[in-house]
Amino acid sequence: MKSSAIACLLVLASAAADSSAETLSCPSLATAVQVGSCPSEAELKYTFTGYCSDNRRMYEQSTSVCTDYQAYRKLKNVAQWESADGAFSAYLSCDLAAETIKAMPVTRIATSKQGKVSLLTCSYGEGVSFSYRSRQQCTVTGKGDCAGQPAACQASCD
Repeated sequence: MKSSAIACLLVLASAAADSSAETLSCPSLATAVQVGSCPSEAELKYTFTGYCSDNRRMYEQSTSVCTDYQAYRKLKNVAQWESADGAFSAYLSCDLAAETIKAMPVTRIATSKQGKVSLLTCSYGEGVSFSYRSRQQCTVTGKGDCAGQPAACQASCD
């Protein structure tokens, strides 16, 4: 009897914790870290040959990156980055200098859905955006335009 009461309390406590809204802010890229390594030029050339082989093209409709090595390189020459707390992540071009990335201010925040997952995206310009994924429902606080007001880039997830 005592163990069932404890189990009931644990279920209620977890339901109460799940019902509280979490406020998220776009991360400052000054503290972002690169967690994946950039591919070497030799690796890119090797994977270009494998990815764009005749067999690969037979099974996929869209092979536009296989017509030009530079287009393929632009697509695949990326490394994973994360916010300091690891909540937000991005795949960024290895052609962008780390100092340039770390100096970028946040400009916009937006939400979208991918199936049952909410995607919270913070944009920084030059095609750089960091994303947070959650099964919770996320909504942007305000209009989502953060230019000049990085503290305004917030969303609530519950």
